[in-house]
Amino acid sequence: MERCLQLALLGAGKVTPNPMVGCVIVHNDRIIGEGWHQQYGQAHAEVNAIASVKDKSLIAESTIYVNLEPCSHHGKTLPCADLLISHRPKKVVIGMIDPFSKVDGKGMAKLKDVGIDVEIGILEEECKYLNRRFIKYHTKQLPYVILKWAKTINGYIAPDARLLSKEKFEEQRHITDRIVQKLVHRWRTQEDAIMVGTNTTLFDNPALNAREWEGRNPIRITLDKNLRLDSTLKLFDGSIPTIVYTEKEKASSENLEYMQIPFDENLIHTILKSLYQKGIQSVIVEGGEQLLNTLINQGIWDEAIVFTSNKTISQGVPSPLISGKLLQQEVIDNVQLSYYLHS
Repeated sequence: MERCLQLALLGAGKVTPNPMVGCVIVHNDRIIGEGWHQQYGQAHAEVNAIASVKDKSLIAESTIYVNLEPCSHHGKTLPCADLLISHRPKKVVIGMIDPFSKVDGKGMAKLKDVGIDVEIGILEEECKYLNRRFIKYHTKQLPYVILKWAKTINGYIAPDARLLSKEKFEEQRHITDRIVQKLVHRWRTQEDAIMVGTNTTLFDNPALNAREWEGRNPIRITLDKNLRLDSTLKLFDGSIPTIVYTEKEKASSENLEYMQIPFDENLIHTILKSLYQKGIQSVIVEGGEQLLNTLINQGIWDEAIVFTSNKTISQGVPSPLISGKLLQQEVIDNVQLSYYLHS
């Protein structure tokens, strides 16, 4: 099952809205086949694993391991449960039940109904963590929310553009260096969307793409209550699908959608519900301070990644304060990365 999880992770950023799945086929304590779901719309893990077995007659005497229950419905591919049944393995070991309503125990039931031995719940917590975005989307009807920001060693996330000259602001704006920026862009390719607030869009003029890493660009999201953001900003270049949430009415154009919603106390929940309805399973929030603090104060986040650099800023915007379960800390390029889960 650990090998299934390793394989499944190879599909990160490529299979959404499907889950990440790996499959391993074992005959007499020897792996004879393995595969993973490599691309949305293409073959699932079980299909690829079976295709990799040279002597298909051995499958009937084998145990098949898969981190998520085999699908039982017709989607873009045929049901994997039916494929397994056609090869009649002696046993199927499943990490966790698929929470998607069209599966949710039905794949396991199909296997049992034809007499295949089924074991469920192996490394279940690890399997759930791997597909935590997929699970929240289907059980809570909301996207998975990841907060990310960088702060200086003296506690600022950005220089204060209102207090510094343009030259001084540009000089202090980059808190982390290129290696960490590459890592951030890699993470961007693994999430469905990326969101920033009005001030970040205005003062930082971010492109919010994944130019430093090969892979897909996330859908870009910003807030613009009164439509005060200039159309020459990078987010409005039409290169990537972009959503602007606003209180004003404005016509959408190619790759630029204006969503009119009330900016009230339910603003964040309204946005997340809207993203769920658009099929967006995860959103990484990269600031700024007001948006991050709103999400933290309202408890609307699932995990957070905080970079602490050894740089300092003379006059800046204070870093948000986060409390949660500290999962891990590591140092990359003299920057400390802290990973939190919302407890």
